[in-house]
Amino acid sequence: MHIVVCIKQVPDAKDVRLDPETNTLAREGVESIMNPYDRHALEEAVALKEEHGGTVTVITMGPPQAEEVLRESIACGADQALLVSDRAFAGADTWATSYTLAKAIQTLGKVDLTLCGKQAIDGDTAQVGPGIACRLGVPFVTCVQKTRQSSTESIIVERMMDDGFDVVQVPFPALLTVVKDINEPRVASLKGKMKAKKATIPTLSAADIQAEPQNLGLTGSPTQVVRVFSPEARGDRTVFTGTVEEQVDQLVRQLKDHF
Repeated sequence: MHIVVCIKQVPDAKDVRLDPETNTLAREGVESIMNPYDRHALEEAVALKEEHGGTVTVITMGPPQAEEVLRESIACGADQALLVSDRAFAGADTWATSYTLAKAIQTLGKVDLTLCGKQAIDGDTAQVGPGIACRLGVPFVTCVQKTRQSSTESIIVERMMDDGFDVVQVPFPALLTVVKDINEPRVASLKGKMKAKKATIPTLSAADIQAEPQNLGLTGSPTQVVRVFSPEARGDRTVFTGTVEEQVDQLVRQLKDHF
């Protein structure tokens, strides 16, 4: 079984801030981490490999420093990793990102299962996973919270819903996006860290994946972020104190005063 995991290097959420001059995310001096949802996708891939055998390949699209999360993935059980990096990819939205990752996956030959985190914490769109599946022409299941049963031919999973969950069986090749409830990611072993340190990580350019220039980066992005800003703080706030009943009474009086 060949499993591919798509991961992303993102700014640590606790350090995210905006540059007041450019109104964009300030990345200098901000620690970068593996997207938390992707960490659970990686753990699920390694667990499936341990059950059925096979290979886990991790892919990320990003600048050269994104190699850090690829080595971290190898330390946690992945067999090999690919960095998809080219200046032509800069400014890609979810549409162009899905295209680029799908083209990279196609260079790997036969892939049985592709795993992604539900969403990236720096964008929260949850669009890239399904976008990759559509580009590859394979079925997909989103928001997977549990693997019930798997074989080398198909997988049965629980898909999280607002009112419970659905049980879905999907044949391979397929793509799944996972939520944090699916597992508890392992800590890298010393042996894994040594393997990651010595690993050779190839870099794929736009030419290597035979991508069409008009589908890459800003040029291939039908959506663009014009401006990012922090909401203005409101000064007219009222804090209610006391028991729940007392706070409700205070709220009702406030509402009556305004109507």
